[in-house]
Amino acid sequence: MRLTVFGCHGGETPRHRTSAFVLDGKLAIDAGALTSGMELPGQRALEAVLVSHAHLDHIRDLATVADNRAQYQCKPLVVAGTRVTIDILKRHFFNGLLWPDFSAIPNKKSPTIQYLVLPPEKRTKVAGYDVRAIMVTHTIETCAFVVEKGGHAVAYSGDTGPTDRLWEVLNSEKKLRALLMEVSFPNAEQKLAELSGHHTPQTLGPDLMKLEKIKDIQTLIYHIKPVFQKVVERELAKIKGPEMTVLDIGDEFDL
Repeated sequence: MRLTVFGCHGGETPRHRTSAFVLDGKLAIDAGALTSGMELPGQRALEAVLVSHAHLDHIRDLATVADNRAQYQCKPLVVAGTRVTIDILKRHFFNGLLWPDFSAIPNKKSPTIQYLVLPPEKRTKVAGYDVRAIMVTHTIETCAFVVEKGGHAVAYSGDTGPTDRLWEVLNSEKKLRALLMEVSFPNAEQKLAELSGHHTPQTLGPDLMKLEKIKDIQTLIYHIKPVFQKVVERELAKIKGPEMTVLDIGDEFDL
């Protein structure tokens, strides 16, 4: 699988974009920067988007990618997430008020987007990949994803603080090649991290060590708040055990 990073930060500036990752040009994971980072041909080539949760920095560009694709009369873009997440998108985002309901545009028989509910921990085919949603710990319902294809698997944490079930699932996953893991705040902002359901380096280190083969897994770090980027990177460098790569826009990996 080929991973391309279109957005990987916990906030936005002209040099930072929020979470948006694409596998093989077909399957997006979160949609914080799908249109601000992708040219039109790439947007048209997408087949599905996995949505970890309904916070704006993970769903915002669903609005504009749907609008762009509608002009090209593309096949429906599958928007996949847990039932709670899909319900929030229907009620509060694509609701005809905040943004048009692209599940009925141009019409219900040929919509621009098509929702797919992912039952937690059940393998579901999405755009040719086997996908599992694993619940994690955040301020609203949020899931991680385990995505498998061609004998390889990659895990994406979603927004989370310390959690347990994700590591139990990954410890039984023999195909795991890479982990995209969030960390947002420096250690000095631990209270804010706890309040907002995120990691600091001092909570991330012990959580990563719950993964038995962490030293053999490519660990890719995302979601650092731009204002804290340098200090968080310094604190991450002090964590012993896993070798971590802090992601940047435009990075690509063969997983």
